[in-house]
Amino acid sequence: MSPVAPALPSDSQARPRIVGIVGSGGAYGRWLTRFFRERMGLEVIGRDPASADSVSEDTLIGQADVLVFSAPIRITSELIADYVRRADGRERGKLWLDVTSVKSQPVAAMLDSQAEVAGLHPMTAPPKAPTLKGRVMVVCEARLQHWRGWLHELMRASQAECVQSTPDHHDRVMALVQAMVHATHLSQAGVLRHYMGSLGGLDKLMPYRSTSFEMDTTMMARILSLNPAIYEDIQFGNAYVREMLEHLLDEVERLHDQVSRGDDAARAEFREHFLHTNHEALGETALAEGNYSFERLSYLLADLTETHYLSVHLPEDRSGSLRVLLHIFERHGVSLSSIHSSRTPDGEVHFRIGFQGGIDPDVRRIVIGEIEGGGTGRVLSR
Repeated sequence: MSPVAPALPSDSQARPRIVGIVGSGGAYGRWLTRFFRERMGLEVIGRDPASADSVSEDTLIGQADVLVFSAPIRITSELIADYVRRADGRERGKLWLDVTSVKSQPVAAMLDSQAEVAGLHPMTAPPKAPTLKGRVMVVCEARLQHWRGWLHELMRASQAECVQSTPDHHDRVMALVQAMVHATHLSQAGVLRHYMGSLGGLDKLMPYRSTSFEMDTTMMARILSLNPAIYEDIQFGNAYVREMLEHLLDEVERLHDQVSRGDDAARAEFREHFLHTNHEALGETALAEGNYSFERLSYLLADLTETHYLSVHLPEDRSGSLRVLLHIFERHGVSLSSIHSSRTPDGEVHFRIGFQGGIDPDVRRIVIGEIEGGGTGRVLSR
C-alpha cells in the first residue's frame, strides 16, 4: 500500500506549486502549459506519448498538486481510472481537473479518486491568445473544499465567462450547443459536395453569397480544418446526442414532407410549425437580440471585404498606442471607414483599418513610412 498524503486542516486554503498535465503534447495541453506558467507563475510537468520530455505517471501523481487531464474524449475516463489505481490514495488533498467536451463520465471517474474534483470545458479550440478572454468556460464543481478558492483564481486568470453547471446538465446542453451545430454543418457540407459536379465548389458559389451562407460555410471550414477526432468524439461520446439527432431528423423530415406536397395546406403547416410556433417558443427578446447580433456580424463581414485597407501590428501593448497610429492618418487627411482588432494566424494582435474611398498611393507610402519608421507599428498587409 502506498503512503497516503495527509488531509489538509479544515481551515486551510490549498495552493499549488506544481501543475501536472496528462496529455501535455496535445493542442490544449500545450496551451495549458503556457497558461499555467506565464499567467499563473506555476511549474508545469506533463506526460504525453508525443512529448520527449514526458515524466512518468508516478512522477505526475507524486509531484503535481493539481493534475489536469487533457486527453481525447474516447480515452479520458479509462485514463483517469488508471491514474486512480496508480495513485492508490496519494492524491488525497490534491485537485484533479479535466478539460474534455463531455463531463459526466470523466467527472464520475475522477470522483472515484480521493482528490478534490472539478470538470472544466473551455468552449473553444485552444486560442492563439494567452487567455480565454471573450470565450465561455463551463465549470462543474464536483467535490471541492480546500481548493475552491484557488479554482476561482484560475477562473479569474483565464478571463473566461465562466458558467457553473452539473456534469449531466452540461452534457444535455452540449448535445445542442456543440453536437447539433456540428451535425447540421457537416450535413450541409455533404449537400454541397453532392452539387459540386454541377455547380462547382465554394469558389464558384461564394460570388452569390448571402451573409447566412457565408457564416455557414465559415463554420464548415472551421470544423473540417481542425482535429477530426474531436468532432467524432463529440457526436459519439455524449449519451444525449442520439436523442437530439432523432428530433433533428424529425424536423427535417417534416419540412421535406411539406415541401414535397407543396399545396396550400402544406404551406400553412410550414408557417404554423416552423415560423409561428418557433417564434413564440424562442420569444421576442431572444429573437430581437439574435437578429441584432446577425446585423452586427453582417457589418463586420462587409468591412472585411473592403479592398482599401492596412493591417497594422502595434508591438507595444501600452495606453495611447492606437491613438498615435490614428493620428498619423488624421495628419495626412486620410478618412477611415472601419477599424477592427483581430489576430494573425500566428496570434499577433493587429488592427485592420479600412479607408473611405481608397487612399492616394503617394499618401499611402508616406503613411506606411511614418508607421514603421517612427516605431509606431509594423504593417502586415499593404
